[in-house]
Amino acid sequence: MTQIVEGTILFADLRGSTSLYETLGNAEATAVVTQSVALLDGIVRSCDGRVVKTLGDGLMAMFSRSSSAVAAADEMHESLERLGPAGNATPNLPPLKLQVALAHGEVVEMAGDLFGDAVNVAARLLDHAGDNETLVTVTVLANLSESARSRFRSLDRMQLRGRNEPVHVHLLEATRRFGDTATTAFGDMSVTPEPEGIRLVWLDLNRVYSGTNLPVVLGRSPQATYCIDDNRVSRSHARIDWHGGTFQLTDLSYNGTYVRFDNDPEIISLRRGTCTLHGSGQVGLGTPPVDSESPTVRFEVLKFGDTQPQRASEFDDHH
Repeated sequence: MTQIVEGTILFADLRGSTSLYETLGNAEATAVVTQSVALLDGIVRSCDGRVVKTLGDGLMAMFSRSSSAVAAADEMHESLERLGPAGNATPNLPPLKLQVALAHGEVVEMAGDLFGDAVNVAARLLDHAGDNETLVTVTVLANLSESARSRFRSLDRMQLRGRNEPVHVHLLEATRRFGDTATTAFGDMSVTPEPEGIRLVWLDLNRVYSGTNLPVVLGRSPQATYCIDDNRVSRSHARIDWHGGTFQLTDLSYNGTYVRFDNDPEIISLRRGTCTLHGSGQVGLGTPPVDSESPTVRFEVLKFGDTQPQRASEFDDHH
C-alpha cells in the first residue's frame, strides 16, 4: 500500500568504525558497531519514532513530531558518550563519532520504505555534518517551540549534492554536552572565552572574521561565505566555527581538507573530521598545501587586542 505522510526524517551515521576493525579485529569490532546501532534503534523507539531501515553503521527513522526527532538526536549523542569506546571494555580506543541530519516534509511510504524530498535532503545533509553534530533544515526548526529553536545556530544556505536550490541549514548547539560553563564550590560559573578573530587569505581575498561572524563556509559555490573559484574545491568544502572558545575547522567535502601549521612539517588530513585552528598555517582544499598551485588558504588566529577585525562585508584589505 502506498500513502503520503508528513513527518521528520532522521538519518544517523556512526563514523570511526574502520579504526575499530583495524584495532579490535572483525569479531569484536562488529559486536561494538552492532551494539551501538542497536542503542540508536532503541532511542528512536523510546522517542516515539519508527526505524525505517538500518544502513550499515547507521539508520534511517521517521518521527511524527520534529521535537521528538530532536530529542532522539540529543539522546543518541549523550548515550554514545556514556557507552564509551568498545562499551568501556577498551577505554584507550577513541569513541565512535555520530553524525545526525533531520529534514521535515511530505514523504511517500511504499513497501516499508520512504521516498521523497525530505528523505533526499536529510540523506544529503548528513554528508555535511561534522563529528558529533546534528544538522536540521529550516522546516524542522519551524515545527519547534521558541525555547527549542534557541538551541540552534544558522549555518546559512548549503548547496546539497543533487539539488539545484541551496538549503537553509541550522546546527543544534549541544549545550548539555559541551556547555561553556565551569562547576565550582559555588555552583556553575559562566566562562567567557577571550574574544579572538581569524584571518583568511587566498590570493588577494583577505578577510578577518570574529567569533560572532561565524560560521564561515569555504567553497566554490557563490553562496559560500568565503568563495574560492577552483575546480578542485567543492561547492561547500569546509566550515569554520567558533566553539568553546576555539576555532574549529570541519571538512564537508568528498576529496578532503588538509591543514599544516607553521613550523610543523606534518600535514593533517581531515576526511569529514574536525580540528582546532591555532596560531597560523595553511588549509588545503581538495589537495595538500604542498605547492603554489594548490587552492590553499592561509589562516592566522588573531587577538583582538592587537587587531581590530570588521565584518566580512566591510573588510577587504590587500597585501
